[in-house]
Amino acid sequence: RLPCGRVRGGMASVGPRRPAEASEERSSGGLTGHMQVTGQLGSVMSESSSISLTYSRLFVRELEAKNNFLDEAKLHLHVPEGATPKDGPSAGVTMTSALLSLVFEEPIKANLAMTGELSLMGKVLKVGGIKEKVIAARREGIKTLLLPRQNEADYVELKEYLRAGLTAHFVDHYDDVYRLAFDETKVPPLTRPSRGLPVVTVITPEIEPKE
Repeated sequence: RLPCGRVRGGMASVGPRRPAEASEERSSGGLTGHMQVTGQLGSVMSESSSISLTYSRLFVRELEAKNNFLDEAKLHLHVPEGATPKDGPSAGVTMTSALLSLVFEEPIKANLAMTGELSLMGKVLKVGGIKEKVIAARREGIKTLLLPRQNEADYVELKEYLRAGLTAHFVDHYDDVYRLAFDETKVPPLTRPSRGLPVVTVITPEIEPKE
């Protein structure tokens, strides 16, 4: 079981997976909450963290109108391997999921990797380096992937041995990331239909060894 606020298997384009970790300390004296971001992040990734916080606040208010956690808490979002510079928008859905895990005090499902740029409207946008991201996830024994719907063609074009034993869900909107990443019996349910295109799921069986 993963701790709340940690997304195991945030998929890096180069090298090992880079999870996102979020922690909080309640503000005192009525101070407005804010978020500190660490992990030697570049400007694009730092902007993605701001988008993730803004979208998370909107998402939480929709599910629980009186939940002001993200408005009051002093948040710290960290991407490990602090000595390694990181940049790019592909951790948007990962950082958002880490924040929501903290808000609802419910961990992300284990054995799950995700990647995708996130827009302010919750759209999950295409990212690069799908092959490298899949290889990184496989090294960690991850079996379930959440990928942008716009990357479906990039994934199915990979060699079968890279996809063997994996289940990939291609999502168009964060609504579906939420439904797939969390146990909906333990977090506020999203009762309305998704605002994105239908999820596409590709299951690739294990390759049977030749006798």
